[in-house]
Amino acid sequence: MTADDDTTASPQRVAQLRERTAAAFPALRAELEALVRIPSVSNDEFDQAHVAASAAHVADLLRGAGIEDVRVLHAAGAHGRRGRPAVLARRPGREGAPTVLLYAHHDVQPPGDEAEWQTSPFEPVERDGRLYGRGAADDKAGIIAHLGALRVLGDELGVGLVVFVEGEEEIGSPTFADFLQAHRDELSADVMVVADSSNWAVGTPGLTTSLRGLVDLEVEVAALDHAIHSGMYGGPVLDAPTLLARLIATLHDEQGDVAVAGLHRAPDPSVDYDEAALRADAGVLDGVRLAGTGPLTARLWTRPAISVIGFDAPRVATASNTIAARARAKLSVRLAPGSDPAEAMAAMRAHLERHAPFGAQVTVREGEQGKPFQAPADSAAMRVARWAFAQAWGTDPVDIGIGGSIPFIADLLELRPDAAILVTGVEDPDSRAHGANESVDLGELEKVVLAEALLLDRLAG
Repeated sequence: MTADDDTTASPQRVAQLRERTAAAFPALRAELEALVRIPSVSNDEFDQAHVAASAAHVADLLRGAGIEDVRVLHAAGAHGRRGRPAVLARRPGREGAPTVLLYAHHDVQPPGDEAEWQTSPFEPVERDGRLYGRGAADDKAGIIAHLGALRVLGDELGVGLVVFVEGEEEIGSPTFADFLQAHRDELSADVMVVADSSNWAVGTPGLTTSLRGLVDLEVEVAALDHAIHSGMYGGPVLDAPTLLARLIATLHDEQGDVAVAGLHRAPDPSVDYDEAALRADAGVLDGVRLAGTGPLTARLWTRPAISVIGFDAPRVATASNTIAARARAKLSVRLAPGSDPAEAMAAMRAHLERHAPFGAQVTVREGEQGKPFQAPADSAAMRVARWAFAQAWGTDPVDIGIGGSIPFIADLLELRPDAAILVTGVEDPDSRAHGANESVDLGELEKVVLAEALLLDRLAG
């Protein structure tokens, strides 16, 4: 498409696709429920037969949508590691039409403590218009969005089509780059639609134009070569958990802003969240102040964030009166758009080593790195997407950032640097992806299906 291309369609065509979407949606909802019932947790601690079953089920759904070339594939990763099963489907388009890649993932997060769920995590239940269950939003609803658009358009689908449904996104896509290299020609596309993000609110769509990057690392603090009696030596000798806590405290200033030199900030967004709504969405307890300064959207989207996501120290239940020799934490660092992950990792290492408390030995072990993403706000594909979303919701979409990371988008752009990437949403602030009682708003999902059908229809020209 060019900048002068018309991004609209006739009201009759829009009405026709809207009616088809409404007619197709009950069956699509049933398919989402069937997917949620498959506990496709890609974490090594869980039965991977379920991930294989999930991939096979997705492949069958795509074949049922009229795609003949559908395969379940595994990448050959580093050190002989075999990747989780991914589904790759292809269908040629009309002469001269662009090729569109539709991305989603069929693996899910572990359910966590099932006592925190109101209902069984892998038994879908509807309450007040929302469907609850692990993966109902992230990202099996994304699969349904793609499947629904294909069913609505049927033989009228004009674009060339590649559907890629990954099976290891929730464990960091460790063999994604290997998969791209092995199938780079089959995955090449002019437009890529990633259905793994969020909307601004129920009733207001969003187009994700920025994503933070990610580095993670482990930091260990050692003060002793062995644990010692807390009564005999307590006072002049500090325990390793205290020393580690003091080190972690240097990562933020008194206002809660990140205090690590060398971590990049991007410009502040033009929209902002209501603090009360954010507190409610995040479940912040009464009396707890929010950290940092500036717009909330900047703190969430365009500035770095550092979280302790794991902590190894003596357990309270088995503690004895000893001074611990070592303690370890895992840090997750979200990077602003425009950041270089390698530079960010070096900045974190330098800070942690420079701030070693009381001369304790600090060891940093580097983990994963993921690049941030910044989309052009005005491109031919983006204009079509804005029109399609406005038609589906009856209101214009909001350009949003996401504080989370989707590192494989950078890999997709390396595959085809000139491709337009559209990051669309099936979630909303109430979805609680990765948490207990994850859910998707069924009315919003129906709008997502319609928006994608309109998008594909217009991209075909």
